[in-house]
Amino acid sequence: MDQTINRPERDDLPATVRSPATGPQGGWQATLRLDFERRRARTRLIHERHSGPLLVQKTLHPEGDDPCHAIVLHPPAGIAGGDRLSLEVNAGPGAQVLLTTPGATKWYRSGGATAVSETRLSVGPTAVLEYLPREAIVFDGAAAGARLEMDVAAGARLLGWDVWCLGRTASGETFRRGRLELGTRLRCGGRLRWEERGVLGGGGPLQHASAGFARQPVFGTLWAAGPDAPRQVLDACRQVPLGRPDRGALTQLPDVLLARYLGPSTEEALAWFTSLWSLLRPVYAGRAAARPRIWSA
Repeated sequence: MDQTINRPERDDLPATVRSPATGPQGGWQATLRLDFERRRARTRLIHERHSGPLLVQKTLHPEGDDPCHAIVLHPPAGIAGGDRLSLEVNAGPGAQVLLTTPGATKWYRSGGATAVSETRLSVGPTAVLEYLPREAIVFDGAAAGARLEMDVAAGARLLGWDVWCLGRTASGETFRRGRLELGTRLRCGGRLRWEERGVLGGGGPLQHASAGFARQPVFGTLWAAGPDAPRQVLDACRQVPLGRPDRGALTQLPDVLLARYLGPSTEEALAWFTSLWSLLRPVYAGRAAARPRIWSA
């Protein structure tokens, strides 16, 4: 049974943890819905509904009344075959929210069943949502499917990124077996602005082709959705250094700026994205960049 938490005008109330729900394949079935509203000049988490091992322990306001920082926790620390995770985040009109995670998401080797993650982000009029999770690591032999849906209202803004690592590269592991299916869709003002879908088989030709992943294990996308950034900001973003210039590129589309990374290192990818976010945040969120404290924990 789902558990609903209606949060009053306090921000320090911990969520109650339930025992994990299990599905027919024995995997954990977890859902989390977060609704944020701006009340009395302060953004608050006013409604939380969760089932299974996916929750927000508490919200924080380290930068003042806005934004409201929320750290999404997945206590098992990894996603195994048969697991199904669903996250829905709604930022109401005028709300300002920063969402992150305490560490990398690990997709474990599967015995056959596919693990699925579904994330839906909805940003209401004049709201700002920053979605800044740590990287996702796909173990050799994993069967994983991840879908990300983003809906940004007219006049709203969304800053975020998505970083993936194929194999546990720190221990020399590569993604030789398994399957990774990704789907991402971004709408701005009700219009589809960007969509990408792909299926990667472990050890397949796409990993090695120069027109594919070119033997690189790490890839990621940063997006900034809303009114186009000024030209001088884009020029500054293009000057942010990388280990090699061919590992990253920026593209300005209608209503959305995209940055893409393909290279050997999650640390490099996240460092580059964080530097870009630092330049873009004053434009899209109206404030200087302040790194979430959980990143230094």
